Amino acid sequence: MRWSTAEVARMSRVSSRTLRHYHHLGLLRPADTGSGGLRFYERPQLLRLQHILVLRELGLGLDDIAAVLDGQTDEVAALRRHHERLLAESNRLRTLAATVAATIHEREDGPEMAAEDLFQGFRDDPYAAEAQERWPEAYAESQRRTEGLTRADERRIQAEGDAVNADLAAAMAAGTPVTDAGVQAIVARHHAWVGHFWTPGREAYTNLGQMYVDDERFTATYDAVAPGLAAYLRDAIAAYAARALS
Repeated sequence: MRWSTAEVARMSRVSSRTLRHYHHLGLLRPADTGSGGLRFYERPQLLRLQHILVLRELGLGLDDIAAVLDGQTDEVAALRRHHERLLAESNRLRTLAATVAATIHEREDGPEMAAEDLFQGFRDDPYAAEAQERWPEAYAESQRRTEGLTRADERRIQAEGDAVNADLAAAMAAGTPVTDAGVQAIVARHHAWVGHFWTPGREAYTNLGQMYVDDERFTATYDAVAPGLAAYLRDAIAAYAARALS
């Protein structure tokens, strides 16, 4: 027997769009494609989809799931990485619980909390879930590196990033080529700043720079500092990565 995309979506309660996404990723290819691009699935594909959904239910990202299904890694190793992410999240939730407890204590005539302490434990990264899905290993490493940061550390790191962006914007406004030694020194600071979270090599750092332009959310962030800064940083990163990274 074989089933159409619509039938598989109905049985599995996985949307047709998700099935197409899995096909695009090479995670779940249909058994056959008919006229007009209609996809058909047979029993082996249904069993593979079931395995995907089991691993997804356990919280594994799609990259980990693909590696497990294609024999590139074992399920225990993938689950161990997921366990690390869960531990990082549990630490955040404990911090959030302490924030709520302190807020309750204040409202019951306890001491007034410092303003900045009102927001301890809240997610402040709108890209976290996406990063975890797309780059699970880098995300887990970032969680490990930032787990013990204090609010003072976070403000210091934010100030470092702001200073790098301001210096790059000034260099761009002056018409300085991205290959200029001064600009490259600023990019070295940017690479070190990224190193607070993870340490990208040549390819990863180049791809990061390209994402600043390809993803309109990042482009808007950098171009809010100075129009065109995202593209300038991308080009400066490409030059730095080619010269200084392996």
